[in-house]
Amino acid sequence: MHHPIKVGKISITFLKSRHETSGAFDLFELIVPPNVFLNVPHLHRDYDETILGMNGIVTWTIEGHQFQVHPGQKLCIPRGTVHSYSNFHTTTSRMMCLLTPGLVGPEYFRELAAAIQPDGPPDIAEISTVMARYGVIPITT
Repeated sequence: MHHPIKVGKISITFLKSRHETSGAFDLFELIVPPNVFLNVPHLHRDYDETILGMNGIVTWTIEGHQFQVHPGQKLCIPRGTVHSYSNFHTTTSRMMCLLTPGLVGPEYFRELAAAIQPDGPPDIAEISTVMARYGVIPITT
């Protein structure tokens, strides 16, 4: 298992990365504290994402529709589908995330973490550059 990566208040821990699976998949644990949200709707250009709820409840917004993922439930997000997530609850949520094929690895999240400094404003230009490099397309309204 890899070391946790903190991106803002969210924690990502890889169980297997593209480097260990010959690019077949990335598998990581995603921990989202209470009242934390990813407020950048985005899509993945080249890979699908499957979410498995482990603890807590996370609300996913997919193509404008909200879905709650409870422990034991799964959610499939095909590539090209606009999505974001929020933890509106008072308990921490934990999910397993499977990306197929594996194209991002821990590098993506480390680079994002570097662009999102906890003590200063996020570097929006750098965040956009990192996202583009890994086929993550932010959707602006």
